[in-house]
Amino acid sequence: MSKSIILTKEAPAPIGPYNQAVMAGDTLYVSGQIALDPDGNVIEGGIQKETDHVMKNIGKILEAADMDYSNIVKCTIFIKDMTQFSEINAAYGEYFPENAPARETVEISRLPKDVNVEISCIAVR
Repeated sequence: MSKSIILTKEAPAPIGPYNQAVMAGDTLYVSGQIALDPDGNVIEGGIQKETDHVMKNIGKILEAADMDYSNIVKCTIFIKDMTQFSEINAAYGEYFPENAPARETVEISRLPKDVNVEISCIAVR
């Protein structure tokens, strides 16, 4: 099995000892993305704006691997406040107008840089 690191300057650099994504065979494992711009600045403006930016970061990583949102088979969403679920769902759903991937959503107490949402995914060629 081949393994390669996916890294793009179009998405924020990792803030720890991990990579934006790893391609193993035909499967891409995208690390959790938060609402950061490529320079590492936190994007603010509400949960829908944060979620949209997270999804755009994922899109840039997918693009670097010659994939798009239709290749995603599984997502995990971590949120600080489950009462924001419907707002997150609305922004997230814009990226999957049909054939949405499998998913779970988990409320946690804190996320890196004190953001409100983090999303990771698995995509397949």
